[in-house]
Amino acid sequence: MQKLSEEIRSGQMRQVYVLYGEETYLRSQYKDKVKKALLGDGDTMNFHYFEGKNISPGEVIDLAETMPFFAERRVLMLENSGFFARGGEELAAYLHSPAETAYFVFVETMVDKRSKLYKAATAKGRAIEFTAQDEAVLKRWILGLLKKENKKITERDLNLFLDKTGPNMENVRGELEKLFCYCMERDVITAQDIEAVCTRQVNSQIFEMINAVAERKQREALDLYYDLLTLKEPPMRILFLITRQFNLLLQVKELKKKGHDANTIGAKVGLAGFIAKKYVAQAARFREEDLRRALTDCVETEERVKTGRMNDVMSIELLIVKYSAVK
Repeated sequence: MQKLSEEIRSGQMRQVYVLYGEETYLRSQYKDKVKKALLGDGDTMNFHYFEGKNISPGEVIDLAETMPFFAERRVLMLENSGFFARGGEELAAYLHSPAETAYFVFVETMVDKRSKLYKAATAKGRAIEFTAQDEAVLKRWILGLLKKENKKITERDLNLFLDKTGPNMENVRGELEKLFCYCMERDVITAQDIEAVCTRQVNSQIFEMINAVAERKQREALDLYYDLLTLKEPPMRILFLITRQFNLLLQVKELKKKGHDANTIGAKVGLAGFIAKKYVAQAARFREEDLRRALTDCVETEERVKTGRMNDVMSIELLIVKYSAVK
């Protein structure tokens, strides 16, 4: 990201950029910065935007071969194309020798670094991954936004806010905007304000539910499950997230057993460092064999629901009851 910022500042832009990763806010911010650096302000004649899985590589290449209109560059931006997983071979071949005036910006959530397109793109330009930011970076960013609005918050309440929002910067920004409107007449944001207006993310709620299961707080675990149902979360998606949670906990437990610290574990399983610390603590409450059995039960639960042998809502309820029962 630092090298990209330097290129934007200096104007020494590369011919191909691949912006990817799960941090959507940063990815979007840099997408706009790269576009502006390549085109300047107001040039719509030489900018072409494509989105989705049905992009025609031939159409993109035809435009790339077209001379720009009274400008040095023609910029082609492709977002969520899926070409870095499959279907990008034609573009990969073209990028080996593209028109000198054609500049490409690919914006994707995930890429396959083994793909021909990724290798061709990075040979001609640069790939930048936008990952979840660590706790310190997020807090500095949030405090900067609060300062601009002349707002203050305590360390404890800032931690509560991040527990609610998770590390996704786009979600954090949206929840902050709600707080700014809610606390318009006051300069201090409190825990009561956060509880009143901030929405707990589904992943955070699943984490709290599994925490209650680990602590054998059956009533609390079931209440959190019923809250998700009240919020119209589909039962099978809840089951998917429970399965994902148990799988992550098993991975975390195995990595911890090998002696890795929380930051290393986070990098290996795709979690921000401060989130990984919470997973390490939660994994410690389970035995490894219990996590493996829970994963098996999740798979069997899904099969029973899909084959019509059990109701979806009740099947997940029974799963929660089984693993939260006091031994």
